[in-house]
Amino acid sequence: MKKLLAVLTVALVSTSVAAQIKVGVTLAATGPAASLGIPEKNVFALLPKTIAGVAVEVILLDDATDPSAAVKNTHKLINENNVDVIIGSSITPSTLAMIDVVAEKQTPLIALAASSRIVEPMDAKRAWVFKIPQNDSLVAGGIVEHMVKAGVKTVAYLGFSDAYGEGWYTEFSKLAQAANIKLVGKEVFGRSDTSVTAQALKLVSAAPEAILIGAAGTPGVLPQATLLERGYKGKIYQTHGVANGDFIRVGGKQVEGALLPVGPNLVAEQLPDSHPSKKAGLEFVQKYEAAYGAGSRSLFAALAWDAWLVLDGAATRALKKAKPGTPEFRKTLRDELEATKNLVATTGVYNYSPTDHAGLDARARVMVRVENGTWKLVQ
Repeated sequence: MKKLLAVLTVALVSTSVAAQIKVGVTLAATGPAASLGIPEKNVFALLPKTIAGVAVEVILLDDATDPSAAVKNTHKLINENNVDVIIGSSITPSTLAMIDVVAEKQTPLIALAASSRIVEPMDAKRAWVFKIPQNDSLVAGGIVEHMVKAGVKTVAYLGFSDAYGEGWYTEFSKLAQAANIKLVGKEVFGRSDTSVTAQALKLVSAAPEAILIGAAGTPGVLPQATLLERGYKGKIYQTHGVANGDFIRVGGKQVEGALLPVGPNLVAEQLPDSHPSKKAGLEFVQKYEAAYGAGSRSLFAALAWDAWLVLDGAATRALKKAKPGTPEFRKTLRDELEATKNLVATTGVYNYSPTDHAGLDARARVMVRVENGTWKLVQ
């Protein structure tokens, strides 16, 4: 009897392990992009423990906003933890560095960073990568549309000296030129820089009617504050990379009036009832702020939430065809992610395809202004 019991126990354990979905997560929970990574991390405490009745184990690591650490975490999650899918990282440079690893190991990556270069141009490596945030080209289009309506004719750019900043400049400059908005200056700065005075003075002297700051998280405060200190009176635009409460908390009055495109989730209550993401956005806001306090919502938390919605749908379908923990399941999961259609989430409506792993359209962006320490929808 004891021998039979031992055999049954082993069999049950083996079945349980085989049925478990393992999700690896690497985020910038510390470092310069912690204001992105911390709310993303918070979301994983709120998510279900199962998908389609199958247990899910989430293994969450901190990459400290360091691309080399993100790569190390990716190797560990795949080689040691045998994850079926990876979610992360928080910033573009880290995510770009992870692509070679997930492609070589044929493990799907659901990216939380923004640059279109994460999924474009589509090739054999990027076939394993799916993106949750809006492409920078999509949200840059919202900025340019607003500039045109506001009568802006000249603009300057001040952004990160990394893949995020360069990607934004590339996309924005093309759209601005097409809209007959003249670029009169470009300056860059590092994420951890403590001064941008020289760059700000050059741009103020060029006297553009508007300046776009290509930054993410709280480092986006420094250039706006410096521009104001140096007497700049024009419009200041930011990217959706600063769309969290810490940006407003740290910036205070210095970021009042900033204009930026964001996902509709950030202003869910202000959306018209006809917006497809209003219901999903309100559900996210209710659950997140119930756990972390009124006003704690964050665009980045919402992206992590949507990553789970996308994964849940694809994994539910994949479970009917393959068992977790196998190469077959990872391949099937990749295929089912690519087959995602009309999935309504807080950020927008996802429609992936073999040539489009961003999957969003203009419904995924709205313009807001920082007004009285909060986000105000710009009609």
